Amino acid sequence: MTATVRLELPAGLCRLAGTGREIQLRLEGKVTQRSVLDALEAAYPMLRGTIRDRNSQQRRPFVRFFACEQDLSHLPPDDPLPDAVARGTELFLIVGAIAGG
Repeated sequence: MTATVRLELPAGLCRLAGTGREIQLRLEGKVTQRSVLDALEAAYPMLRGTIRDRNSQQRRPFVRFFACEQDLSHLPPDDPLPDAVARGTELFLIVGAIAGG
């Protein structure tokens, strides 16, 4: 199965990648957080290590993932993303979390 996934990146990552806020990626196979992030890092190698740790591949603490009005940040990385994301009708959002005190 081939899917076109639409992503929205935070402004800082857009500047680093030299792209607009929304990008599209073509994926083969299952659409998961891992497959989306693998495709993103393959297309934009300068983003490696910014969203996930380079060694452990774990999501960075202040990065969150959202789609279809759901926080997907704590789901296993190989769980399928919502069908609307796989169809390209909903965005997969990568958001930089804000901490305060």
